[in-house]
Amino acid sequence: MRLNTLSLGALLLPLTAAAANDSSAGPDKDGKYWIHGKGISAAFIAYGASISDLLVKDQYGIQRDIVAGFDNASYYGIDRQHPHFGGVPGRYANRIKNSSFELDGVTYNITPNENPTPDHPDGVDTLHGGPDGWDWRNFTVVSHSDNSITFSIVDPDGKEGFPGEVVSYITYTLGDMTWDFKMIAIPTTKKTPIMLSSHTYWNLDGFANNQTQHVLNHTLYLPYSGQRVGVDNILIPTGDILANQQGSVNDFWSAPKQIGHSFSDSEIHGNCGFNCTGYDNCWLVNREQDGPYDWRKDGFVARVQSAWSGIQLDVYSDQEAFQVYSCNGQNGSMAIKKSQGLFDNPKFPRTIPQYGCLVLEVEDWIDAINQPSWQRSKKQIYEPGGDPYVLQASYRFSINSTQTPA
Repeated sequence: MRLNTLSLGALLLPLTAAAANDSSAGPDKDGKYWIHGKGISAAFIAYGASISDLLVKDQYGIQRDIVAGFDNASYYGIDRQHPHFGGVPGRYANRIKNSSFELDGVTYNITPNENPTPDHPDGVDTLHGGPDGWDWRNFTVVSHSDNSITFSIVDPDGKEGFPGEVVSYITYTLGDMTWDFKMIAIPTTKKTPIMLSSHTYWNLDGFANNQTQHVLNHTLYLPYSGQRVGVDNILIPTGDILANQQGSVNDFWSAPKQIGHSFSDSEIHGNCGFNCTGYDNCWLVNREQDGPYDWRKDGFVARVQSAWSGIQLDVYSDQEAFQVYSCNGQNGSMAIKKSQGLFDNPKFPRTIPQYGCLVLEVEDWIDAINQPSWQRSKKQIYEPGGDPYVLQASYRFSINSTQTPA
């Protein structure tokens, strides 16, 4: 379908509206752009169009910064060990098998950056768009108002091996205890795969829980996710769609469950890849079973809640998959911010330990460009003159101190 001028204008309406209320405040002394809503404030940086701070009050009225990041925007480009903190991975999020895909009979080789071997020192697959993916690059601030900010990027033809130029706009808006975002990507010269996401690291206690540094006591509920994508031992999809049997390690659909609830189950070992205990899995979102729905109103696709802080996050999205990563790879080498954590307590170092955070990624089915039997091409392959890629989500915060059994 060709995108007409009217539909393009509708898609870009939030951008032009924000521009009309453009703020001249610019970034603060740490290079961060702040926006504000009712009961919520957030800071963003041009590097990766990343969220750097998100402030809400807990059940005791104490303000908590509940996303991981750095104190200064300059650190993101200096510390190359950062694990995609808060950015927009692109132009294709998650993993690409063998760092290649075929499109219209042509094989494209993407720059690898994960799982190096002696024969493939740069890696055997591509993660989050390659070593210079979008969340490693500086975006342009298009508009900035009190409650909204829009970033843009032009991804050139051939960058990281992807065909064609892509122009993208990322808009973040705060409302009444809500963080909404819309991601639009438009191919201008060639047909190309596009899949974006938000790679935010969450700790709903603001890393300040004086009982544990982990998020294993956070409760997760995925009410529409009775299935997940099957993967091999380096997390590359096999093509199989697996059932999350009720009561199993990956069952978060039948009832809310603490992240660490199944860590005593032998099935958890290797669940997130070779020699890995935890979660780094892609759950499918099966909402069609209920008939036509409005993603903004008809139920969240994920709920995360901490009884300690009482902070609850409900995720609404138009996407049909949801990746959850339990920070299995964190090892205490990443510092928390000045706005987070406990001070002068040797039991709780000011770093992020293994299982100290949770990444929630709204997206489409991972590596579907290498699984034609899934028939996801209309969701992941875009061409000039056709419909643009669009991702929308609404993250809604509230207070709920309900205890879920460990």
